[in-house]
Amino acid sequence: MTASRRTALKTLLAGAAAAPQLAHAAHAAPKWGRGIEGQRKADLGNGTYLNPILSGDHPDPTILKDGDDYYMTFSSFLSYPGVIIWHSRDLVNWAPIGPALTKPLGSVWAMDLIKHNGCYFIYIPAGDSIHVIWADNIKGPWSDPIDLHIDAIDPGHAVGEDGKRYLFVNGVRRIGLTDDGLATVGKLEKVYEPWRYPADWVVEMFAPEGPKLLRRNGWFYLVMAVGGTSGPPTSHMIIAARSRSIHGPWENCPQNPLVRTKSAEEPWWSRGHATLVEGPAGDWWMVYHGYENGYRTLGRQALLEPIEWTADGWFKAKGGDLSSPLPMPKKGVAGPAGFAKSDDFTTDKFGVQWSFFNPGPDEMKRARLDHGAMTIAGKGNSPFDSSPLAFIVGDRSYEASVTLHISGAGHGGLLLHYNQNMFIGVGFSATHMLTYNYAREQSWMREAVKASKVRIRVRNDKHIVTFFYALDDGAWIQHPWQMETSGMHHNVFGGFLSLQPAVYSAGEGAVRMSDFQYRALV
Repeated sequence: MTASRRTALKTLLAGAAAAPQLAHAAHAAPKWGRGIEGQRKADLGNGTYLNPILSGDHPDPTILKDGDDYYMTFSSFLSYPGVIIWHSRDLVNWAPIGPALTKPLGSVWAMDLIKHNGCYFIYIPAGDSIHVIWADNIKGPWSDPIDLHIDAIDPGHAVGEDGKRYLFVNGVRRIGLTDDGLATVGKLEKVYEPWRYPADWVVEMFAPEGPKLLRRNGWFYLVMAVGGTSGPPTSHMIIAARSRSIHGPWENCPQNPLVRTKSAEEPWWSRGHATLVEGPAGDWWMVYHGYENGYRTLGRQALLEPIEWTADGWFKAKGGDLSSPLPMPKKGVAGPAGFAKSDDFTTDKFGVQWSFFNPGPDEMKRARLDHGAMTIAGKGNSPFDSSPLAFIVGDRSYEASVTLHISGAGHGGLLLHYNQNMFIGVGFSATHMLTYNYAREQSWMREAVKASKVRIRVRNDKHIVTFFYALDDGAWIQHPWQMETSGMHHNVFGGFLSLQPAVYSAGEGAVRMSDFQYRALV
């Protein structure tokens, strides 16, 4: 760094340190309930709820009713441990149980969670195939993945009128399963040509996907999505067909599409990928995903909408554009909602909160819990190839902070991380502070520092991001570069991911992290 740039940077840093901390701008009263750490909560406490039921990146929901209990899981893509199973008894308040998948298989896409003959199964598309895991108890232990050698995505399990098992997949193709559900019978075959929307609708692509099936009153119902899961706000939509036999023929619902975002003015975009589920009182609901208007960075979030069965044997959605609170499901029993994301590292929160991004087979060996801290061995040369440790957030505005001890010839820090091609953050080595933007270090901002420990805080206030740091036990210093993150999402960088707080450890050394704090800003 030249002497002039170093002087300019020191002036900026000094100005940030000397400037009084401005009070957080007052926001309008929140529409949502507030739960742990101020995190937004769907249950408003007055007999109504406001979507999302699970905020943040919870795409492609697959839901199972098991007696009075409901279980749900979501695409986890390149995060491991993954396939986190959530539990509820009222369809609105959800708490995590833990991960069902610990072995990296590649990017995990839309799954199907089912129960058959007293055994639980999850059909998992990952890499270039569909795998299956099974368990006698929903809480595990889960089996190792079994490769079914199906080159497809979006499995939907069904049992035909003859008791035989099948998987329906994207493109509305079908393949048979053995009675134990752990191998295939026959080959993939096309079974249905989905309903087509008008040619002048603004969508991403046709993309028939996410087939989910149920049997009711002598009909098999096939519920699926077309239009593409991202792209324009009006892309994704929910359609249905039915048949008296698992073998068809299938007739399209005359009211298709049953759900669709019609305007970019609506609060939820690209609504689709639905599963129907019976509520606690015997009424019916749809769970699906959508992008929040203005907050694609949060990923696709889980939405709940009531449906009504009509006299002609079809069903219709009753939630409108989901902008207003809806009545809670009747006879549901409210339970915990979410969990604290602050971490004192006295318990293992891997697979509930923390997960490595794009890990290698032995990634878990990098992390060690030890007396209220977690030590993460260095990997790679920068955040780009370090497989940072990240977690999902569902709040529009929040703060997160962590204390780090850097050892050896490594460096580490706190990021907001989308993928290896887009992240921002602040890191420290034993000798320097490092600034990251546009997925690379901004070397002109490198500043010499020396401290035995550092504390880093990030504030994301509706896409405006500010970093702070404190050396040893010194005062907080505001980093001079404030950043804007509204474009850090799938439509720009691909991958169907979300922007997540993350801690990275790179180089020949280790990072010891402790006292992680999280709070939502309202």
